[in-house]
Amino acid sequence: MDLTELSVTRLKGVGSKQAEKLARLQIKSVQDVLFHLPLRYQDRTREIAIGNLAVGLEAVFSGIVLNIEVLFHRRRSMICTIGDDTGEITLRFFHFSNQQRDKLRKGTRVSCFGEIRRGRQTLEVVHPEYQVLSDGAAPMTAQTLTPIYPVTEGLHQLAMRKITDQALTHLQNASLAELLTVPATDTTLQEALATVHRPPPSINVEALLQGSHPAVQRLALEELVAHRLSVQRVRDKARLQSAPAIAAPGDLCAKLIESLPFTLTGAQARVIEEIAADLQTPQPMLRLIQGDVGSGKTMVAAAAAAMAVGAGYQVAIMAPTEILAEQHLASFTECFEPLGLNIGWLKGKLGSRQKRDAIEAIAMGHTHIAVGTHALFQRDVEFANLGLTIVDEQHRFGVHQRLSLREKGIENGRVPHQLTMTATPIPRTLAMTAYADLDCSVIDELPPGRQEIKTVAVPNSRRTEVIERVAVAIAEGRQVYWVCTLIEESEVLQARAAEDTVTELVDHMPDVAIAMVHGRMNSADKDQTMHEFKENQVQLLVATTVIEVGVDVPNASLIIIENAERLGLSQLHQLRGRVGRGSVSSSCVLVFESGLSQRAKQRIAIMRETNDGFAIAEKDLELRGAGELLGTRQTGVMQFRIADLMRDKKLLEQARQLSEQVPAENVPALVERWMGDEAPEYGNV
Repeated sequence: MDLTELSVTRLKGVGSKQAEKLARLQIKSVQDVLFHLPLRYQDRTREIAIGNLAVGLEAVFSGIVLNIEVLFHRRRSMICTIGDDTGEITLRFFHFSNQQRDKLRKGTRVSCFGEIRRGRQTLEVVHPEYQVLSDGAAPMTAQTLTPIYPVTEGLHQLAMRKITDQALTHLQNASLAELLTVPATDTTLQEALATVHRPPPSINVEALLQGSHPAVQRLALEELVAHRLSVQRVRDKARLQSAPAIAAPGDLCAKLIESLPFTLTGAQARVIEEIAADLQTPQPMLRLIQGDVGSGKTMVAAAAAAMAVGAGYQVAIMAPTEILAEQHLASFTECFEPLGLNIGWLKGKLGSRQKRDAIEAIAMGHTHIAVGTHALFQRDVEFANLGLTIVDEQHRFGVHQRLSLREKGIENGRVPHQLTMTATPIPRTLAMTAYADLDCSVIDELPPGRQEIKTVAVPNSRRTEVIERVAVAIAEGRQVYWVCTLIEESEVLQARAAEDTVTELVDHMPDVAIAMVHGRMNSADKDQTMHEFKENQVQLLVATTVIEVGVDVPNASLIIIENAERLGLSQLHQLRGRVGRGSVSSSCVLVFESGLSQRAKQRIAIMRETNDGFAIAEKDLELRGAGELLGTRQTGVMQFRIADLMRDKKLLEQARQLSEQVPAENVPALVERWMGDEAPEYGNV
């Protein structure tokens, strides 16, 4: 019996409606059920005394009902207090029946399971699972750890467990193809699946929860191999296409480099050589440039553009936000207009006539370099002779998005070369898996004269001291960024609004030129404000996180980041990189609210310890995980079911080796098994 062909509708209790819900989770066959793995486990194997319960713990506990009452406040609720020899706890129900109330009468012994929360007077559990115990009956403990599955609306954990129970029975009676030969292990695929879904009582619970158990490692290894193969197939498909062979670097590139008022770093020169070597081949370049804040990625991209334009091709530069795209427009205009090139500009909010003129200039070939946002790959945009695409902040784009812009340049079976960049350093362990479809270049050297940034953390209670420090810096002729996390006041987040901050700072420094910039401003006002700041007509710029990337003002030597506890490490590092671009020492002040979480304390401590973006990226990976670090929680890219790139670093090299040994006929089934509908459409690359 082939479990890949056995429909979930063959399982008891799975009718058409339930099948629709399962399909939302990409579960259509019994094999899909088996590879829909638990997110975590609940430990219901032991009972905990009420006095030993703690906030955040999920636990089994039991006690005698001491009091029960129905309250009528804003919402009707039933409050039941139970206790044992060690303490008392409250059970709170918002949905209940008279029958439930009668069962939980005073003196009844109950066994409960739920998440412990902090109540008004005692600890409490909202809507616990509970069971009334007869005299001498044992509490509702389980024989195994209880799996918690990813579910969807209308599909409950109990139903998912019953469906999985049936799938595991089928697994016992049928073989599951071992598509991957894993040496030096006693754990078969079937054993690993059975263990992870229904951990036996004898299992090492700690190893299972931490992911170090052989069953978890066996499945994680296969998932990493499947992911690598899926991305590799995208790359291989792209490599089968042809691209224009560009005789790089060429006269235009040489003129560009000669016109620079500085000398390229060794790292920049090395990466430019790597790009030149790629462009000279008739296969499309797929290269990722990684570089820390201020390492000079834009100049490397400009050199690549010069190689393509010098050979008679157009270049498209795409950025995820308008402010970053505008910065590229300014940089490339400054570099190339003196050399006689036309730089085009295309974004979603252009007026109809401007947009029409920009699209026509691109189609006619009058635009040598087109800069823009996602608008560049809209249906009505056509290039005359696109030879190179450059995608900045590429970690915000998935594989399909990175390649979609290339489709604009397909001509006579040839596709343009593609260069992608990120100012967010990606740990090597993550890059080798997440971006296996790309060749990676690292600019690991900062330009001479870049100053190390001193970072301090200050509680908001010392806000007046921070403002005084800002006033001193401005009096010394320096400029300052003041970053707020929101534009408008929010009762939920309690973040200080940028508008209120401007008012406050004007009151303290009435003679200082203060301006504000945020993402909701129209482009003309935003451009004007940024220009005035760059020209030192504005000394203090209050901004939201729109200035995270792409803003270069060498005279700015101090940045204040409010509510620093709300931002991730990567974002904090990017914001800090707005200063330290001149010849004087620079500082970053992280202002935080009291009552920091443990994770927020860790982030702020790391920022104080190091300016190394790659070290910060490793820590960010530890704290947040790969999905959040790559910005893919929302996009669905890199959503591993069981593998954890930080935990399973030691498996990555083995996964790379095994991926090269998988028989070609097994690859489609292995990728489908783990990635389902998220597997790339190889024929459409």
